[in-house]
Amino acid sequence: SKDDTKMSREIPDYVDGHNLLAAKAVLITAAAGAGIGFSAAKRAVEEGARAVVISDVHEGRLSQAREALAGLSDACRVSAQLCDVTDETQVQALVDFAEVETGGVDILINNAGLGGSCRLTDMTDEAWSRVLDITLTGTMRMSRAMLRYMEPRGRGIIVNNASVLGWRAQEEQCHYAAAKAGVMALTRCSAMEAAEFGIRINAVSPSIAMHEFLRKTSSPELLEKLTSHEAFGRAAEVWEVANVMMFLASDYSSYMTGAVVSVSSQHA
Repeated sequence: SKDDTKMSREIPDYVDGHNLLAAKAVLITAAAGAGIGFSAAKRAVEEGARAVVISDVHEGRLSQAREALAGLSDACRVSAQLCDVTDETQVQALVDFAEVETGGVDILINNAGLGGSCRLTDMTDEAWSRVLDITLTGTMRMSRAMLRYMEPRGRGIIVNNASVLGWRAQEEQCHYAAAKAGVMALTRCSAMEAAEFGIRINAVSPSIAMHEFLRKTSSPELLEKLTSHEAFGRAAEVWEVANVMMFLASDYSSYMTGAVVSVSSQHA
């Protein structure tokens, strides 16, 4: 009925923190601005993390994000460092910085990614490579650097951000979908290697999560089309995706590794 449709479009109430990450230190990439990364950082603070380190390529936005997060809790140490995940030197510097700042990172959330729309016949090698380099290889670089610290400790959790496009076909998304399918495969294979060290690696796979940057970079027609496919009749809120990241980063998911969890109301 029409009433049911209206109800499904309503955004649920924000969920209070439950100390899921009590005494944990968290490192998050691409966490400035209004997207999933910042929301994950905010949720980590609200879930009782003792330290949160955020990174991004945008200096101004990163500074604003750090101040906003620091204002949420006196109990959580919030730090920030610039990092371009396509640069191995910067990746290593970020992980080294986070280790010193926190005394040991417990949780890495790989959120950096780059999208865009382009038909394959119009796509340049440069455009293809840039999306793959940030979205897939960047996730690999961060995971590789972090695992070298986590493995000797015999503990740690990595949460990657994939996409339903890693499963689902959509025109003009060859580069992004290939990159996200790669993130899924990387998640599964790296999880098998890390398991012997007591480390878990999982991924979330969102469909569409609405935030200001997406509104600026996508046409209203495209956003309406994507939203129309969702059973709830709306896009996810970024914090709804971040909530599932918090579950995967917490002890509640202790027997999950190599999993890719759909955060979507339209399953692949």
